[in-house]
Amino acid sequence: MADENESVISESSKKRGFLNNEDRKAICQILLCSSDVNGNLIGTGVVERVAASYNVHRSVIYRIWKQLKDTGNVCHNRTQNCGRKRVQLDLELMRQVPLSKRSTYRSLACALNIPKTSLVRLHKVGVIRRHTNTLKPYLKEDNMIACLRFCLSMIDKNSLPHDPKFISMHNIVFIDEKWFYITRNKVTNYLHVDEEEPHRTCKSKNFISKVMFLCAVTRPRFDNEENETYSGKIGIFPFVYEQPARRSSVNRVAGTIETKPIASVTREVNKAYLINKVLPAIENMWPREDVGKKIFIQQDNARSHISKDDPDFCRAASESEFDIQLTCQPPNSPDLNVLDLGFFNAIQSLQQKEPVKSIDELVGAVQKAFDEFSTVQSNKIFSTLQSCMIEIMKINGSNKYKIPHMKKDMLYKQGGIPVQMSCDSSLVQEVTEYLQNYDS
Repeated sequence: MADENESVISESSKKRGFLNNEDRKAICQILLCSSDVNGNLIGTGVVERVAASYNVHRSVIYRIWKQLKDTGNVCHNRTQNCGRKRVQLDLELMRQVPLSKRSTYRSLACALNIPKTSLVRLHKVGVIRRHTNTLKPYLKEDNMIACLRFCLSMIDKNSLPHDPKFISMHNIVFIDEKWFYITRNKVTNYLHVDEEEPHRTCKSKNFISKVMFLCAVTRPRFDNEENETYSGKIGIFPFVYEQPARRSSVNRVAGTIETKPIASVTREVNKAYLINKVLPAIENMWPREDVGKKIFIQQDNARSHISKDDPDFCRAASESEFDIQLTCQPPNSPDLNVLDLGFFNAIQSLQQKEPVKSIDELVGAVQKAFDEFSTVQSNKIFSTLQSCMIEIMKINGSNKYKIPHMKKDMLYKQGGIPVQMSCDSSLVQEVTEYLQNYDS
């Protein structure tokens, strides 16, 4: 009895077959060959054999035969929008749901009282979208005014007032610091179905070894054929020191020279790296045709950074062949630095592909990622910086904007990314008047 019930359930739950127009025409040819001049089927079991061969019920064959005799056309009437009606989502009801209940499909489906799978389908068709919200720095009014002044200072004065364009930024060196870790707290890997899962242990994520690096880059340069003439990579310098091991262990004997990270990067340490490493690197790597021209080193406003009028730095910079000056970007504005805007993330993704187990290997992996990073991609980040400054000017210095998608890959294929992006003259005029009213 149970087997009979299971067979009935399986037959009732069997998915109904669907015949396309080619199959329906083929069935008609078989039926026409098995019929007389009056349209009557000859012989027995014809319909059953055709239905079995196409895995459909015999009633489907009878309907096709009737449709042929009535209309002469056996094509189905299904066009594009067929099947059950889609689940309609009340957008106003969704807007009333707090954002805290919209972080997962499950919580949002519970709040809307609809199945979770319906939300998945609505996401696929574009009715709802996924958004990752990150905290941005809080900007005071003075901070926003400083951002506007900074953006205006990047406008080429020779292009005003009719066709304002940004400067090429070839004479600006962006510097910043970043931590790089030997490993991550959470790593995603793709394994074979029979492969053993890796097991990683650590006392605490605070014990993961890390090194801070000071990075300095400027905009790369290309000729008319898009051939690289200058990479723009000044250097990346680890905050480390070497000392002999005090005692022996299973890994090395006493006296072995070890590389140790500098635990606290103070202002004095930062100044020493800026004077002893960044300035000589600029002197050695900068194109000789720019001798005597101004070079600006842009840094953020971290407490560990020196002021732009630091006497030791000014004394060291005066000994250079170039006119090197130190400048600061507006407070709480990481998007106005190409390193925070995308350069650090790019080389970090390359560094994380290298397996490292020691500080020396980590330093080597970061240096390798810095050297291998494409100058074409680096040039794109500078164009993104200019587009961000346009968005900042549109909203009076705020940081509530989306980084615009410029289709830089397509621009590169069509002849290169513009070095100087154009800006609307009316926008520049509005920002200028806004700052004048603020000052008055």
